[in-house]
Amino acid sequence: MDEEAGPFVRPYALIRGRTRSSGENLDLIATVTATDPAAEGSAAGLGPEQDAILRVARTPISVADVAVELDLPVGVVRVLLGDLRDNGLISVASSAGPRPSERILKEVINGLRAL
Repeated sequence: MDEEAGPFVRPYALIRGRTRSSGENLDLIATVTATDPAAEGSAAGLGPEQDAILRVARTPISVADVAVELDLPVGVVRVLLGDLRDNGLISVASSAGPRPSERILKEVINGLRAL
């Protein structure tokens, strides 16, 4: 990093211009855990950002916290996590429960408008 010029490699270059991973989109509160912490650095083709993700994911960590730890945009982190998930290097557990139905959301909006 050069404080005046910013990062030498722009975030979108880290993910080769992709905006989505191959699997489902990861929630910000989804918990990420490295499946094999010993694989860090030894897996062929991993970049330094992916190694850093495996380091911070030795213990369960949320997607949002990974982005903070790596100082990268969440969109970039989601793509990197998707690649690691596709290679079986991380597991992802969604802590979000079922989403409310559209009817309930409309009732909440109408109730707020009535205030």
